[in-house]
Order: sequence, then structure tokens, then C-alpha cells
Amino acid sequence: MAVGMLLLLFLLGVLFLAVVIAFYVIGTYNGFVRLRNAVQNMWSQIDVQLRRRYDLIPNLVETVKGYAAHERETLENVTAARTRAMGAKTVKEQGEAEGMLTGALKTLFAVAERYPDLKANENFLQLQGELNNTETQIASARQGYNNSVMQYKNARQQFPASIVASLFKFEERDFFEIGEGEAEAREPVKVKF
Repeated sequence: MAVGMLLLLFLLGVLFLAVVIAFYVIGTYNGFVRLRNAVQNMWSQIDVQLRRRYDLIPNLVETVKGYAAHERETLENVTAARTRAMGAKTVKEQGEAEGMLTGALKTLFAVAERYPDLKANENFLQLQGELNNTETQIASARQGYNNSVMQYKNARQQFPASIVASLFKFEERDFFEIGEGEAEAREPVKVKF
């Protein structure tokens, strides 16, 4: 009888341990799903602001073109950078493309400084204000996205949750940063009169 009781206690202990492990795996899996969805949601917020930015750029280029037609190279660079940014497929590519676009826009605004009539144009000022507002919203969305990615990465890399992440193939996520080699996009615009 004592052997039977010990066997029953052992089986109950194993069953209890299996239930605890199952609940841990289910809870951890659901936590990863929540974090992954938060990252995707924050990327969507960035995407909305980037689309708004891309929609403003052609109007800005057209306005500048009317005043500074001989600044063709600058206008072409902005258009090419916008096209590259719109075609980016990964977060890393997007970051590099956005760095180039930011640099091109800074050059465009530096060119605008040379044309007093353009700087005073109501349409140009309105577009510039909307673009500045959009840039602020992009920066805020980028910060939220990077915070979500950091939480996801931390959860994914901590033991024993890392076992669950590997088991269910929760993929690594990249931070949204200005790409390397785009240091000029980080520098302030140099305006010369």
C-alpha cells in the first residue's frame, strides 16, 4: 500500500509539474504575441506618418521648383530619396532611406533660404510647417516603436522565456534608426548667405 501511495504522489507531482510548465509556456507565448503585436502596431504608426511625409514632399518640390528651377539636382535628389524610402522593405532599409531623405530635405530647405520670395510664399510656409509637424510625429512614433522593440527583445532574450521564443520561432526585430553612412543626415543644415 505504501508503494502504491508513493507512486500516486509521484504521478500527482509529475502531473502538477507538467501543468505548471504548460501554464508557463502558454502565458509566455501569449506575452510574446502581445509584444509582437505592439511592435507591429507601433510600426503602423510610423508608417502612417511616413506616408503623410511622402505625400507632402511632391507639393513642396513643386513649390520650390517654381522659384528655383535651376536647382534641378537638389529637387531630383529629394524625389529620388522619397522614391527609395517608399520602396524600402525592411526596418533597416527604411532607416537608411529615411536618413537619405532627411538629408535631401535639409538641402532643399537650405536652397530655399537663398530665395526670399520663396521663404515668404504662403504655400511654402504652410508645407514647411506641416512637414515639421510630421517630422515631430515621426520622431515620437519612432521612439514608441523602438521602446516596443526593446521590450520585445528583452522578453525574447531572457531565460527561460528564450526557450519558448525559440520553440515558437518569434523572430528578432530591428530598431528603427538612421542608417550608418548617413551621418550627414544627423548634422544640422548649414545655411550660407
